[in-house]
Amino acid sequence: MSQTQSIDAQRLRQTMGLVLLASTPGVLALLWQYGWGVVFNLLLTTLAALASEALLLTLHKRPVGATLGDASALVTAVLLAIALPPAAPWWLPVIAASVAIGVGKQAFGGVGRNPFNPAMVGYAFVLLSFPLQMNHWPGQSGDLLGWLQAVFAGGAPIDAWAQPTVLDGLRHNRSLTIDELFASHPGFGAVGGRGSEWVNLGFLLGGLALLQRKVISWHAPAGLLAGLGLFSLLAWNGSGSDSNGSPLLHLFSGSTMLAAFFIITEPVSAPKAALAKLLYGFAAGLLIYLIRTWGSYPDGTAFAVLLVNLASPGLERFAARRQQAAP
Repeated sequence: MSQTQSIDAQRLRQTMGLVLLASTPGVLALLWQYGWGVVFNLLLTTLAALASEALLLTLHKRPVGATLGDASALVTAVLLAIALPPAAPWWLPVIAASVAIGVGKQAFGGVGRNPFNPAMVGYAFVLLSFPLQMNHWPGQSGDLLGWLQAVFAGGAPIDAWAQPTVLDGLRHNRSLTIDELFASHPGFGAVGGRGSEWVNLGFLLGGLALLQRKVISWHAPAGLLAGLGLFSLLAWNGSGSDSNGSPLLHLFSGSTMLAAFFIITEPVSAPKAALAKLLYGFAAGLLIYLIRTWGSYPDGTAFAVLLVNLASPGLERFAARRQQAAP
């Protein structure tokens, strides 16, 4: 390995370490809300991601230790664990992580070559393949024995704990006003989802830390939050039963802050130019709102991110032409 490659590998490890550290507040909020289910997801996705990467590297006769040491597979595993339902059966995070590494990353040549966000490739695959299991979101944390039965033995506690998410409840609402939903639906909190408000706040704090350390730039997160906030504001019609929810509800429910600071900022699949990043994030925010409101899936972050991944080269070319045309 040359000195330049060694420096690049060290820089990548440092960046991945900072991303993992910045995700800590959001992960702790998830642990507080869901308990053991998050722990199992983290363990299963990490083991599956590292094992898949090691196996594929060995088959392609590439160095295993150095590649695993860059921590990129670990970041993919953690982002997947955060996004997956805590009450999902054990095989679902294993499949998601294996697809994320095998299809989303190594199929294109490994880190630095993937045109799509690997974590979102794995998430979208299991969402399309196993929609029933992907809707098992528990209402309370439960005890360790209950989680073991639900995750590893397919026990009955999953049905007892499963409840609609806030975004799902909002999308299927036909008769209650927003005020009545907040008063009667167990998933609604102060401005968004109960518990998910704190989770989003945790990822917001972590994202601001990444901005402060200049690990990421502000353009893509600002674009996503602006796009989602603007269109939810334009379509918001108060608290009527046909309301699609306020901007605050959309900003602090689902995976908004995770998407803005940890998903959309993945450096390989995102454009490089500042204007392209801003438009990239704005398009993702718009797509998230459209899928949440009129699509078949309550959140839609994975599909929005994969679609803007496709648009990334075009946005890069558009930004380059604008820069050349500028006086």
